[in-house]
Amino acid sequence: MARENILVVDDEPDMRDALTAALRREGFCISTAANGVEALEKVQGQSFDLIITDVRMPRMGGLALLQEMKRTSPALPVIMMTGYGRIEDAVEAMKAGAFDYLLKPFSLEDLKAVVTKALTPRHPPAKPPAELSRQEEQEYLEADADIERPIVTEDSRMLQVIEMAKEAASSKATVLIQGESGTGKEVLARYIHTNSPRSMQPFVAVNCAAIPEGLLESELFGHEKGAFTGAVTKQVGKFEWAHRGTILLDEISEMPMPLQAKLLRVLQEHEIERIGGRKPVPVDLRIIATTNRRLKDHSAAGKFREDLYYRLNVIPLNIPPLRERKGDIPLLIEHFIRKHSRGGNQPLPRMSQDTIQHFLHYDWPGNIRELENMVERWLVLYQGGFLTTSHLFLNEGAAALPPAPLGKPSMSVREMERALIMETLQAMNGNRTQAAKVLGISLRTLRNKLREYQGGSRIKAGDE
Repeated sequence: MARENILVVDDEPDMRDALTAALRREGFCISTAANGVEALEKVQGQSFDLIITDVRMPRMGGLALLQEMKRTSPALPVIMMTGYGRIEDAVEAMKAGAFDYLLKPFSLEDLKAVVTKALTPRHPPAKPPAELSRQEEQEYLEADADIERPIVTEDSRMLQVIEMAKEAASSKATVLIQGESGTGKEVLARYIHTNSPRSMQPFVAVNCAAIPEGLLESELFGHEKGAFTGAVTKQVGKFEWAHRGTILLDEISEMPMPLQAKLLRVLQEHEIERIGGRKPVPVDLRIIATTNRRLKDHSAAGKFREDLYYRLNVIPLNIPPLRERKGDIPLLIEHFIRKHSRGGNQPLPRMSQDTIQHFLHYDWPGNIRELENMVERWLVLYQGGFLTTSHLFLNEGAAALPPAPLGKPSMSVREMERALIMETLQAMNGNRTQAAKVLGISLRTLRNKLREYQGGSRIKAGDE
């Protein structure tokens, strides 16, 4: 029986030798090259079944080699190797058509798994679960459907997160979204799905913290009839429901250790086994995980599998809390007023500058979710004709009510005006355009005021 020919491309001799030894022990024929140029020369003179290449190399790197192979030999699978800190390389590789990627340092088991997968003839993707009723099939096609929830921001850090999410969306790479509760992790996950080639397929969300440990495995993997006491019918799990689409594993840090091992197998083999099942079921899905913990620290404490952490952390996205992006508060207020207003032909209510100033000086421990609740409360009280700022902070009590930023009673009007402008600019991180909107004045008026204050403390100019 003929042995498969594999070309290993890496500029580090020790890495080439280690890969060659490991793959030859598995029975493969191995050739090597030190860069993309040498690799192309080898390909022209010999037939290969697989190429494994590093990304960054002199003369010609792995991405350029991949692009050339996709042009001349599109059926030849190419596996990319990249470091954990080079996430952009992994994204570019998947976009360019890489079969898969290996994140250095990787284990022999990871290497064998991805090589075996690349050299195994591809099977057609499984069909949606055949045992679904017509109503269930419709639910499958619209799994966990929801109205589009836009990401409202002008914050530079958040815009970088969105740009990276959009770049990652076109690949199948696993995404790990970290951020405090209420920052919009699920909204970002849906944004990735919506901008991906899987956008017309199901988006299935599973809250790992909300489902009891004894039921989570069945919820995710499904079970066969009679698999355990009470399993009177076959149940299709969420992984199968998300076939060809995206599954969101919310609060992944709460997943029990035994299930973490099973999830690792899903990521490696792209197949699942129902509880009580006798054969694996192939699944084609994209996994996005979210957590409000620092998952690396959780892993270091022995509460989360390290190998799974690195498998999930291919594309890491960290959402800043609302207290670090207060310039977005006026935009979010306007968005939520539009969302929760009663509609009709009535003009949208406007929040007073005094109330907005209180919002800007509050720390928002509940982040955007708390802000949305507060705006909805404001609308109810406003439309009922019963509204003072203190009524907005009912749950927090008087001690949590942020102080009005109007200075001391002994101040002149001009001094109070200056204090208000300076504090608003600080809250907007120096962004004059946003500060002018919050203050209800034109940008030109704000500039004129700042020229008047030039003799005082200087202001860091922001984006305009």
